[in-house]
Amino acid sequence: MIGKTFKRADAPEEVQATGFDAFNLRLGDLMRGERATMGKSLLDVQRELKIKAAYIAAIENADPSAFETPGFIAGYVRSYARYLDMNPDDAFAAFCEESGFFTAHGMSAQASSLNGKNFDPAATPLGKDIFSSSATPFIPAGEAVLSGIEPRAIGSVLVLLALIGGLGYGGWTVLQEVQKVQFAPVEQTPVVLSDLDPLAGAANSIQPSDALAGFQAPSAQALDRLYRPQALDVPVLVARDAPISTLTPGNIGALVSEPAVADVPETIIAEADLSAVPAIQVVEPDVPELQLVAVRPAWVRVQSADGTVIFEGVMEPGQNFVVPATEEPATLRVGESGAMYFAVNGVHYGPVGPSGVVTSNVALSAQNLTETFAVADLSADNDLAEIVNVAEVVADE
Repeated sequence: MIGKTFKRADAPEEVQATGFDAFNLRLGDLMRGERATMGKSLLDVQRELKIKAAYIAAIENADPSAFETPGFIAGYVRSYARYLDMNPDDAFAAFCEESGFFTAHGMSAQASSLNGKNFDPAATPLGKDIFSSSATPFIPAGEAVLSGIEPRAIGSVLVLLALIGGLGYGGWTVLQEVQKVQFAPVEQTPVVLSDLDPLAGAANSIQPSDALAGFQAPSAQALDRLYRPQALDVPVLVARDAPISTLTPGNIGALVSEPAVADVPETIIAEADLSAVPAIQVVEPDVPELQLVAVRPAWVRVQSADGTVIFEGVMEPGQNFVVPATEEPATLRVGESGAMYFAVNGVHYGPVGPSGVVTSNVALSAQNLTETFAVADLSADNDLAEIVNVAEVVADE
């Protein structure tokens, strides 16, 4: 009898369900997460920790080959872990476990070596310096030479150059037209200077045929009349004491003539008193000279009628200021009225006011001063008497 053989089926393998957190979390992921939480980039960490960004990236990637000196790896990892508020010992242990790095002490053969592994820096994706690779996520890739040129910008530059060239050519054309001299034919040919004698003006001679041949230069008497005082509209006549019947017009005054004088006997001419006959005044009298005389220090300001300051300053004792003759009289303002006098044709008037008083708006005209102020009393002011005596001594010399 053939017995049946039974083959036991393989027991099904138990599949353990994994949760959402059932995955292997590496040290680099933790460090990158903490750095992202702090809002720091690799360059920020480099600036604050004084550790190269290439070394920070190598720590996060568990790549010991990026370090030039393996003896500094432990210090870099612990410093970076403290910066991220992580346990530095646990972080260094995780780094050694993931990268296979271990430290050797003494003069052993394993000193500054990798745990039986030979790392080729050139074989790593980042190489020795992460900034030398264009695949670095936080460093932009190198651009080509012509990549920064915008085609539309080239067109704009060409249009601008064409506009500048057009404006320059237009300005140059206008300048040439302005400077161009054109000659047009005329019916009558103008008289040229070459027809004249080039040596005619060398000696300042005037030929009889010249237009200036009949020109008469003004005489000295004519020029003198230009500077004479202005004539009065009505002459000033002075009454005479003698009767009119006793006056002989031919012998006295401006109407005397040489033949009439010759006919008069010399005895009559000798007896006539010509000095008693006043001359006829036909011009305005001379403007009297007006001066400001300071007997003591005083501040003075003289203004014209339009407000222009003619003189302003401190006049010292004995100093005089001649007031210019203007159509409208100037005004005076003095700080020490008792120290200021007026001199009208050598006669002193004043003072302007009491001592220690400021006087303003004094019209500096001879008529106003002689009518407003009395003749100065030399005995009342010794300083004025001394100044007048000095002036008389100087005048006598």
